[in-house]
Amino acid sequence: MQPETPAPSDQDMRAIISDHLHLEGALLPILHALQNACGRIPQEATPLIADALNISKAEVHGVISFYHDFREVPAGRHVVKICRAEACQAVGGNALAEAALARLGVEWHGTTGNGAVTLEPVYCLGLCACGPAAMVDGKVHGRVDEVRMAKLLAEAGA
Repeated sequence: MQPETPAPSDQDMRAIISDHLHLEGALLPILHALQNACGRIPQEATPLIADALNISKAEVHGVISFYHDFREVPAGRHVVKICRAEACQAVGGNALAEAALARLGVEWHGTTGNGAVTLEPVYCLGLCACGPAAMVDGKVHGRVDEVRMAKLLAEAGA
């Protein structure tokens, strides 16, 4: 797991929040902006967001925890997502996932010790006819077997 990076100052976070308050449904844009700026959603931001939007801290936390792309710790330099949906499982997705987890020596949402790769489950990449599917840094790959996954992970520095 990557070491936690320091949170930006309250002033910096308030500025990011303020820049998005004019938007209808500002919570998601605020969270995306904070994550883009910080690589994660700092815990210190939750009360600031709640106060600015006049909602509870629990509501903010609920949204952060519901959406899988929001992080409490920064991701590695490369994010690898492996489809865990039934269509991919039916054509070897479970074995692919187990091999990738073992190769990297991490659990789901974990980051390799060198900070190169974060491995995440995803529940559909839209390549059901070409499973098992994976995504590396936003680029989808179909018909990924263990050999191809090992090559993708090696290219990512794992």
